Amino acid sequence: MSGNDPTPSHAEYGSRRAEEGRLAWLRDPSLLSLCLASVGVVVLAGLVQVSFGSYPMSITQAWQSVTDTDVLLDARWTLQFLLEEELMRTITGFQGAELPELTTETLIVWNIRLPRVLVAAFVGMNLAVSGAIFQAVTRNELASPYILGVSSGAGLLILLSLVVFSGLSAFLPLVAALGGAVAFLIVYAIAWQNGTSPVRLVLAGVIVSTVFQSLQTALFFFADDLGVVQTAIQWTTGSLTGVGWTQVRMVLPWTVLSMLLAVLGARQMNVLLLGERTAKSLGVSVERVRFGLSGVAVLAAAASIAVAGIVSFVGLIVPHLVRTVVGSNYRKLVVGCLFAGPALMVGADVGARLGLLAITGSNGGQMPVGIVTGLVGGPYFLYLMRKKRDLGEI
Repeated sequence: MSGNDPTPSHAEYGSRRAEEGRLAWLRDPSLLSLCLASVGVVVLAGLVQVSFGSYPMSITQAWQSVTDTDVLLDARWTLQFLLEEELMRTITGFQGAELPELTTETLIVWNIRLPRVLVAAFVGMNLAVSGAIFQAVTRNELASPYILGVSSGAGLLILLSLVVFSGLSAFLPLVAALGGAVAFLIVYAIAWQNGTSPVRLVLAGVIVSTVFQSLQTALFFFADDLGVVQTAIQWTTGSLTGVGWTQVRMVLPWTVLSMLLAVLGARQMNVLLLGERTAKSLGVSVERVRFGLSGVAVLAAAASIAVAGIVSFVGLIVPHLVRTVVGSNYRKLVVGCLFAGPALMVGADVGARLGLLAITGSNGGQMPVGIVTGLVGGPYFLYLMRKKRDLGEI
């Protein structure tokens, strides 16, 4: 074969076939269907969400505002939303002048309502992937940030920052990550007896969650400001009330980092599911991988708790739902959670709005989204317990 012959060599052909085999899971029809359906739910629920408020809009008006080309085709607006106006002007050199005027509907949607949808999507994504990672690390399908005490630990330190150390409010994601990590280490230490078991991990998580929730309640007695107490209650119930671009900027970088690490760690999660003995025979340092993946899960959960408080059951429900559709391959499971998590969270937030509208008749009411996820997650958890006799280990 001459040097100019375009026909690939056997080595090149084999390498290409191997690469195609590694990426074949991306063409799984069930995974593609799940992702497309989730995107559809997010778009539809998001449009319903941005049409709510004291300034009512139709779905058509909401869609026109979200897709307003005056915003989408002007990088200055995008940079202002994501980076704040001062940094936008520094980057673009657009000094002294005002940005082009937008319609009232577009200003309301982009400044006030759309950030809530984005935060809900990021929170759902983080909690779903965090739950999936914990289920792989512990080989326990009951594991989640909420049940393993991570949410309670992160929430406790956030409340402590709000009530006692208010100067740390700018570092809430780091504070939440520290609290979640400490809680998980305590759970693991309690459950460890020459190894762990699914039952011991769940029981230890319940113990730590109960203690930390009691400490959260105790902190209310040290808050003199009624506004701080109301904010603390929102944290403990999980709420998206009042979130804006500040929260988007707070959660976005941690979400990107943790989701990227989760996708890259999918292969290690698959290996962990084979059992410690098999994983070690394949050359995997089980404890090191388990610790690293747990850190990613804690970071993802903490980023969500820092902007939305303690939202229960999302990390438990979504991995189960995705697993029933795409199977237990974590390469597909993690990607599925990236899409299904936002769908559940944005849908639950809209459900909270519609439920309050049906009860009170008020279009501008706000209900904590954690109430809806708890009402959905509790019965689903009971359903799992009744349906699966071997519930626990994956």
